[in-house]
Amino acid sequence: MNVTDAIIVITGASSGIGRATALACAERGGTVVVSARRSHALEQLAQECSNLGGNAVAIPADVTDPDAMDALASGTIEKFGRIDVWFNNAGVTVAGNFDEVPPDVYRQVIETNLFGVINGTRSVLPYMREQGSGIIINHSSVLGKFGASQFSAYSTSKAAIIGFSESLRQELRGSGINVCLLLPAAIDTPIYNQAANFSGLGVKPVEPIYPAELAAQEVIGLIERPRAEVYVGNSGRAGSFARKVTPFAASDRAIGTTWEQDHFTPNPADPSRGNVFEPDSNPDHAKTSGGWPVSEGSSTPYVAAGIAAAAIPAAYLLRSRSKK
Repeated sequence: MNVTDAIIVITGASSGIGRATALACAERGGTVVVSARRSHALEQLAQECSNLGGNAVAIPADVTDPDAMDALASGTIEKFGRIDVWFNNAGVTVAGNFDEVPPDVYRQVIETNLFGVINGTRSVLPYMREQGSGIIINHSSVLGKFGASQFSAYSTSKAAIIGFSESLRQELRGSGINVCLLLPAAIDTPIYNQAANFSGLGVKPVEPIYPAELAAQEVIGLIERPRAEVYVGNSGRAGSFARKVTPFAASDRAIGTTWEQDHFTPNPADPSRGNVFEPDSNPDHAKTSGGWPVSEGSSTPYVAAGIAAAAIPAAYLLRSRSKK
């Protein structure tokens, strides 16, 4: 599909990857319907998209509200007559040990990330079935492929999105509707600035950190050539591979230790519910970047290459012995 000719709905568009994707689509002359909880930020984004040459409409909505998702889908159909791409992108996170995160915060992270995808898909699917075409892009994460210490709610939601997407893809075989997964590694977005936090320390992305614009380019690629899944950032692909070929004890130790050391700042932080229940009112957090130093191309510390390198010959040796 040519982005220029597409009607593209993006949830969670007021910051980060959603915002970067809206701007990238607008630069190509695409029509974008941007949605999030922050109406003022959406209006500003829609204007920026229009200034770039795209056609943009802002429709505020909360992905946890099924009626709001229905209104987003029907409003897009009423204005443009079809929906070619639906990007389920909205997401929140919380840091802290499982038993230290309040149950209502834990549940709401999963409600937003997982049921936001489910609600959006349920709302758009009837229109795409009627059209006989469409692309649904679901924002998961490399943390859907493997868990991470003190981010279990986020990892749980992202793993469930993978299972949901794979099941849906099977059900939609032959329908003309594609289901795609976006699997970012650590991206420079405001999600860390807005995170709920019960860890006692400040939160930051794990290096290497990739720009949100790289994720937007991958979304553009999925629109032009739909695929089952794409990684954003080589570190995520390497980490997923290492997890598959490395004994769990070794990879658990490597990932857990690195997350606990590299995902937090040394600065103390008071308990916070972040933007889990209410949108963040700080205008500095309604941006594409979270202000983190992009370090694309650096080595990935959270899954050491040495673990994978050591595991590959070990796995081969074990397989060879089992055949004798």
